[in-house]
Amino acid sequence: MNAPLALPFYQAAGNEIEVFEQAWRNRLPLLIKGPTGVGKTRFVAHMAARLGLPLYTVACHDDLTAADLVGRHLLGDGQTVWCDGPLTRAVREGGICYLDEVVEARRDTTVVIHPLADDRRQLPIERTGELLHAPDNFMLVMSYNPGYQNFLKGLKPSTRQRFISLRFDFPAAAREESILIGETGCDPLLARQLVSIAQRLRSLKDVDLEEVASTRLLVYAAKLVKVGLDPVEACRSALVESLTDDVDVTEALLEVVQATFGR
Repeated sequence: MNAPLALPFYQAAGNEIEVFEQAWRNRLPLLIKGPTGVGKTRFVAHMAARLGLPLYTVACHDDLTAADLVGRHLLGDGQTVWCDGPLTRAVREGGICYLDEVVEARRDTTVVIHPLADDRRQLPIERTGELLHAPDNFMLVMSYNPGYQNFLKGLKPSTRQRFISLRFDFPAAAREESILIGETGCDPLLARQLVSIAQRLRSLKDVDLEEVASTRLLVYAAKLVKVGLDPVEACRSALVESLTDDVDVTEALLEVVQATFGR
């Protein structure tokens, strides 16, 4: 194992650290599911540093193909040269390959994921004729937001059942306050106020929001307040305007913020 890296701040909610460590030791792939901004990516970064492993993060998107993960031939200096993709580099060198929001990628990516995510732990590279066997210190981790799933963009059972899974959700109030303080060094009173706002926004029933306030957005708000921005204006920029473009909804959310800060 490599020398320990500086640990990114992470506060556990349960036994997720132990599950991750056991998955790595037993060469099992891991799937993390949960809403946007609840710490999935931070958790993976924390665990990579904790285990002393290189981390190869891929932010998946609509145009991401299997070739983007595995690699392709590129033209350079008048000749064609093979260039490994992040998944191939992780398999060759060892480490954690993290596919963030994997359902956003094209369906052909499962072709290369499946043989790595079962007991074969292999990566076939058709264009070079190679068949790579993942070393013991390789781990495949994926995440996605089930709230975005639909008929066209979902994780197929044949993929999901190759992984052990962890479910992340919004933190309990005390833990979320602790996260804000640990991340930003903000005043405990401000942490309580921001968490109170988030909980009220998450419970609104008559406001149409695609996503509710995440812990990530609360961290942004706390950082703005800490450097001197008015709390209401910080919440407007970091929370309200990030959640909606609708003017009426904006006003409704701002009422919650203003009431919390006694405006």
